[in-house]
Amino acid sequence: MTAVVHCPALFLTAPASNQGKTTITAALARYFTNQGKVVRVFKTGPDYLDPQILAQASRQPVEQLDIWMAGEDYCQDMLYQAAQVADLILVEGAMGMFDGEPSSADLAARFGIPMAIVMDVKGMAQTAAAVATGLANFRDDVQVAGLIANRCGSERHAELIRDALPANLPLLAALKRDEDITLPERHLGLVQADEVKDELEVRFDAAIEWLKDTPDTGLLELPKAVPFYPMNPVSINQAFEQRLLGKTIAVAKDAAFSFIYDANLIALKNLGAKVVFFSPLHDSVLPYADALWLPGGYPELHAKALSANTTMCQAIQDFYQSGKGILAECGGMLYSLETLTDLDDNEYPMLGILAGQGAMRGKRGCQGMQTAVMPQGEIRGHAHHRSRSANTPEPVGYGRRQRHPAPGEAIYQQKGLTASYLHLFFPSNLDATAALFLADQQG
Repeated sequence: MTAVVHCPALFLTAPASNQGKTTITAALARYFTNQGKVVRVFKTGPDYLDPQILAQASRQPVEQLDIWMAGEDYCQDMLYQAAQVADLILVEGAMGMFDGEPSSADLAARFGIPMAIVMDVKGMAQTAAAVATGLANFRDDVQVAGLIANRCGSERHAELIRDALPANLPLLAALKRDEDITLPERHLGLVQADEVKDELEVRFDAAIEWLKDTPDTGLLELPKAVPFYPMNPVSINQAFEQRLLGKTIAVAKDAAFSFIYDANLIALKNLGAKVVFFSPLHDSVLPYADALWLPGGYPELHAKALSANTTMCQAIQDFYQSGKGILAECGGMLYSLETLTDLDDNEYPMLGILAGQGAMRGKRGCQGMQTAVMPQGEIRGHAHHRSRSANTPEPVGYGRRQRHPAPGEAIYQQKGLTASYLHLFFPSNLDATAALFLADQQG
């Protein structure tokens, strides 16, 4: 049997969202990377934007860890593989420490990774210590390494928090308020890393100095090593049939379509497929392919350019008419509709391979974990959008919500097209994933 591997690891969590987890995780990743360490970062839950930032900071691929979406075996295998090559593993949590089923705390407890609590302490002092102490003692199976006090106003502010913490809950860092460190955002979260690469490099450099500028140095020391165990008896990445062997999958990838899990690309390759990329924004022809994947992204920000690229629109329309498999997720589904209305109420023609109209709707939206229930099988995923669709065909199924009986997102299938607002996590069901890309007889 393959031996257990030990690797220093730390899980960055918080009492709520918007406490600074991504900023601090990215700063730590770049700090240790600059020291010559191999840092592997994981993001808890469904997220496309944070991993882009963390991948640039660590100069390593960043993948999702989620017990519900991916399963315990998958998470165990990912951590074990990372531990074999890394000097440090960082995991960034989602939402609050105990939010969700399963929560960040559930994941950390399952794999024995100590947690550091990131807290925006603006407007409180000793109360921050009280909240951190409550979080640290809420469950016996969770290890807490200490508190990271973010947006600390002064050394006196830090001292009040430090002195109020119990001896077994140290203040790992007191980080000053610094707006130059904050990562850029837009309506679905952080701005995509490719759009602000140079700006991020400047912010990473500043963030390293920010981390160093604290009298508490616990955060800048490698955390304790954690044992990571192999899958038994066989790695999950070897336990499947190569149903897409010899097939080529063309994936839309540019500023309009970028919500792509690395895990999904790896899954396609593990199924035997060759993956090629194309740009609906800039290319005039499709590469040779047996199937297309139109992932999510920001088509609403590029609707005019997408509509104006009529040669690409015609190429995809012809591909659809051939009956070959097309998977269109969220932004890809909006692109598949007849029209799309952007945030400024401008309406543009889209592909028209799926009846209906799409329109942005400001700050209101839908999000949550769902299982896509389809004739090909069930694939887990999530919804996260601030748009609506109207006058669409009768769906073949709906997403099944994780914790609510109401039907989830509609799923449409016609010819070889599968379209939905759902973002799918392919490793949750490789057979069903392969069937979607092979599908050419769906009616």
